[in-house]
Amino acid sequence: MLNVLIAGVGGQGSVLAAKILAQAATEKGWQVRTAETIGMAQRGGSVASHVRIGNAGEEVHAPLVPHGQADCIIALEPGEGLRALPYLAPDGLLVSAQTGIASVTADLSGAPYDPAAVLEFLAQEAPHFVAVDDAAICEAAGSRKSLNVGMLAAAIRASEVQGCTLHEALSVDDLDVALAACVKPQFLDMNQAALHAAI
Repeated sequence: MLNVLIAGVGGQGSVLAAKILAQAATEKGWQVRTAETIGMAQRGGSVASHVRIGNAGEEVHAPLVPHGQADCIIALEPGEGLRALPYLAPDGLLVSAQTGIASVTADLSGAPYDPAAVLEFLAQEAPHFVAVDDAAICEAAGSRKSLNVGMLAAAIRASEVQGCTLHEALSVDDLDVALAACVKPQFLDMNQAALHAAI
Protein backbone atom coordinates (compact mmCIF):
# COMPACT_ATOMS: atom_id res chain seq x y z
CA MET A 1 0.00 0.00 0.00
CA LEU A 2 1.17 3.51 -0.82
CA ASN A 3 0.34 6.28 1.65
CA VAL A 4 0.66 9.91 0.53
CA LEU A 5 -0.14 13.03 2.53
CA ILE A 6 -0.45 16.41 0.81
CA ALA A 7 -0.14 19.30 3.26
CA GLY A 8 -0.87 22.93 2.50
CA VAL A 9 -3.02 25.90 3.36
CA GLY A 10 -6.42 26.84 2.02
CA GLY A 11 -6.34 27.88 -1.62
CA GLN A 12 -3.18 25.97 -2.58
CA GLY A 13 -5.05 23.10 -4.20
CA SER A 14 -4.15 20.15 -1.99
CA VAL A 15 -7.62 18.66 -2.49
CA LEU A 16 -7.26 18.80 -6.29
CA ALA A 17 -3.77 17.30 -6.03
CA ALA A 18 -5.21 14.38 -4.06
CA LYS A 19 -7.94 13.96 -6.68
CA ILE A 20 -5.33 13.80 -9.46
CA LEU A 21 -3.30 11.16 -7.59
CA ALA A 22 -6.46 9.14 -6.93
CA GLN A 23 -7.52 9.39 -10.58
CA ALA A 24 -4.10 8.22 -11.77
CA ALA A 25 -4.23 5.23 -9.41
CA THR A 26 -7.84 4.39 -10.34
CA GLU A 27 -6.92 4.31 -14.01
CA LYS A 28 -4.41 1.58 -13.14
CA GLY A 29 -7.24 -0.44 -11.60
CA TRP A 30 -6.16 0.04 -8.00
CA GLN A 31 -8.41 0.72 -5.04
CA VAL A 32 -7.97 4.22 -3.63
CA ARG A 33 -9.34 6.06 -0.61
CA THR A 34 -8.94 9.79 0.01
CA ALA A 35 -9.92 12.16 2.79
CA GLU A 36 -9.24 15.73 3.81
CA THR A 37 -8.74 17.21 7.22
CA ILE A 38 -9.58 20.87 6.83
CA GLY A 39 -9.27 23.66 9.37
CA MET A 40 -10.09 27.25 8.43
CA ALA A 41 -9.25 26.47 4.81
CA GLN A 42 -10.89 29.50 3.26
CA ARG A 43 -8.93 31.76 5.60
CA GLY A 44 -5.52 30.25 4.96
CA GLY A 45 -5.82 27.47 7.51
CA SER A 46 -4.24 24.04 7.30
CA VAL A 47 -5.48 21.49 4.78
CA ALA A 48 -4.17 17.94 4.77
CA SER A 49 -5.26 15.56 2.01
CA HIS A 50 -4.75 11.86 2.62
CA VAL A 51 -4.38 9.44 -0.31
CA ARG A 52 -4.11 5.68 0.28
CA ILE A 53 -3.47 3.51 -2.77
CA GLY A 54 -3.67 -0.28 -2.95
CA ASN A 55 -0.93 -0.44 -5.57
CA ALA A 56 -0.18 -4.09 -4.80
CA GLY A 57 -3.81 -5.05 -5.39
CA GLU A 58 -4.80 -4.85 -1.74
CA GLU A 59 -8.07 -3.42 -0.48
CA VAL A 60 -7.94 -0.02 1.18
CA HIS A 61 -10.34 0.09 4.12
CA ALA A 62 -9.57 3.42 5.79
CA PRO A 63 -8.94 6.78 4.11
CA LEU A 64 -6.69 8.44 6.70
CA VAL A 65 -2.94 7.84 6.72
CA PRO A 66 -1.89 6.77 10.23
CA HIS A 67 0.90 8.58 12.03
CA GLY A 68 4.31 7.22 11.03
CA GLN A 69 3.07 5.54 7.84
CA ALA A 70 3.22 8.17 5.07
CA ASP A 71 5.55 6.94 2.33
CA CYS A 72 5.57 10.48 0.96
CA ILE A 73 4.54 13.87 2.30
CA ILE A 74 4.13 16.60 -0.29
CA ALA A 75 4.23 19.96 1.49
CA LEU A 76 2.89 22.85 -0.55
CA GLU A 77 4.30 25.13 2.17
CA PRO A 78 7.24 24.47 4.58
CA GLY A 79 5.35 25.11 7.83
CA GLU A 80 2.66 22.64 6.80
CA GLY A 81 5.41 20.12 6.05
CA LEU A 82 6.59 20.58 9.63
CA ARG A 83 3.04 20.14 10.92
CA ALA A 84 2.72 16.89 8.91
CA LEU A 85 6.11 15.47 9.93
CA PRO A 86 4.66 13.02 12.55
CA TYR A 87 2.91 11.21 9.69
CA LEU A 88 6.15 10.40 7.86
CA ALA A 89 7.27 6.76 7.79
CA PRO A 90 10.76 5.92 9.13
CA ASP A 91 12.08 5.64 5.56
CA GLY A 92 9.64 8.15 4.03
CA LEU A 93 10.21 11.07 1.68
CA LEU A 94 9.22 14.64 2.45
CA VAL A 95 9.10 17.01 -0.53
CA SER A 96 8.49 20.67 0.32
CA ALA A 97 7.98 23.87 -1.63
CA GLN A 98 10.44 26.58 -0.57
CA THR A 99 8.00 29.49 -0.52
CA GLY A 100 6.47 30.10 2.88
CA ILE A 101 2.99 31.38 3.73
CA ALA A 102 2.57 32.54 7.31
CA SER A 103 -0.25 30.68 9.02
CA VAL A 104 -3.24 32.40 10.55
CA THR A 105 -1.85 31.53 13.99
CA ALA A 106 1.49 33.16 13.22
CA ASP A 107 -0.19 36.25 11.81
CA LEU A 108 -2.41 36.67 14.86
CA SER A 109 0.41 36.07 17.34
CA GLY A 110 2.84 38.39 15.58
CA ALA A 111 5.50 35.66 15.80
CA PRO A 112 8.09 35.75 12.99
CA TYR A 113 7.95 32.99 10.40
CA ASP A 114 11.22 31.96 8.74
CA PRO A 115 10.61 29.36 5.99
CA ALA A 116 14.37 28.86 5.48
CA ALA A 117 14.78 27.79 9.12
CA VAL A 118 11.83 25.41 8.79
CA LEU A 119 13.34 23.86 5.64
CA GLU A 120 16.66 23.43 7.41
CA PHE A 121 14.94 21.65 10.29
CA LEU A 122 12.99 19.38 7.92
CA ALA A 123 16.22 18.46 6.13
CA GLN A 124 17.64 17.28 9.45
CA GLU A 125 14.55 15.45 10.66
CA ALA A 126 13.11 13.74 7.56
CA PRO A 127 14.76 10.47 6.46
CA HIS A 128 14.64 11.69 2.85
CA PHE A 129 14.07 15.36 2.06
CA VAL A 130 13.91 17.51 -1.07
CA ALA A 131 13.23 21.26 -1.16
CA VAL A 132 11.63 22.29 -4.44
CA ASP A 133 12.09 25.63 -6.21
CA ASP A 134 8.37 26.13 -6.52
CA ALA A 135 8.74 29.72 -7.72
CA ALA A 136 10.56 28.53 -10.84
CA ILE A 137 7.92 25.90 -11.58
CA CYS A 138 5.06 28.39 -11.21
CA GLU A 139 6.88 30.99 -13.30
CA ALA A 140 7.34 28.44 -16.09
CA ALA A 141 3.63 27.61 -15.92
CA GLY A 142 2.58 31.24 -15.71
CA SER A 143 0.62 30.97 -12.46
CA ARG A 144 0.96 30.13 -8.75
CA LYS A 145 -2.30 28.21 -9.15
CA SER A 146 -0.31 25.39 -10.77
CA LEU A 147 1.83 24.83 -7.66
CA ASN A 148 -0.08 21.72 -6.57
CA VAL A 149 0.39 19.92 -9.89
CA GLY A 150 4.04 20.95 -10.14
CA MET A 151 4.67 19.58 -6.65
CA LEU A 152 3.12 16.21 -7.58
CA ALA A 153 5.59 15.87 -10.46
CA ALA A 154 8.46 17.11 -8.27
CA ALA A 155 7.60 14.44 -5.69
CA ILE A 156 7.71 11.68 -8.29
CA ARG A 157 11.05 12.96 -9.56
CA ALA A 158 12.42 13.24 -6.01
CA SER A 159 11.24 9.70 -5.32
CA GLU A 160 13.37 8.42 -8.22
CA VAL A 161 16.46 10.27 -6.98
CA GLN A 162 15.99 9.35 -3.31
CA GLY A 163 15.13 5.71 -4.00
CA CYS A 164 11.67 5.91 -2.39
CA THR A 165 8.48 4.18 -3.49
CA LEU A 166 6.21 6.80 -5.08
CA HIS A 167 7.75 6.63 -8.57
CA GLU A 168 7.41 2.84 -8.57
CA ALA A 169 3.62 3.21 -8.47
CA LEU A 170 2.95 6.36 -10.48
CA SER A 171 4.78 8.25 -13.21
CA VAL A 172 4.57 11.81 -14.48
CA ASP A 173 2.88 10.37 -17.58
CA ASP A 174 0.20 8.85 -15.33
CA LEU A 175 -0.39 12.28 -13.80
CA ASP A 176 -0.56 13.86 -17.23
CA VAL A 177 -3.37 11.48 -18.24
CA ALA A 178 -5.21 12.05 -14.94
CA LEU A 179 -5.05 15.83 -15.38
CA ALA A 180 -7.44 15.74 -18.32
CA ALA A 181 -10.07 14.04 -16.15
CA CYS A 182 -9.62 16.36 -13.15
CA VAL A 183 -8.84 19.84 -14.47
CA LYS A 184 -11.11 22.17 -16.42
CA PRO A 185 -10.04 22.41 -20.09
CA GLN A 186 -9.12 26.09 -19.83
CA PHE A 187 -6.55 25.28 -17.11
CA LEU A 188 -5.11 22.12 -18.66
CA ASP A 189 -2.22 23.72 -20.58
CA MET A 190 -1.09 25.68 -17.53
CA ASN A 191 -1.08 22.61 -15.32
CA GLN A 192 0.68 20.47 -17.92
CA ALA A 193 3.35 23.18 -18.14
CA ALA A 194 3.85 22.97 -14.37
CA LEU A 195 3.99 19.18 -14.53
CA HIS A 196 6.79 19.21 -17.06
CA ALA A 197 8.65 22.16 -15.53
CA ALA A 198 9.02 20.15 -12.30
CA ILE A 199 10.89 17.18 -13.79
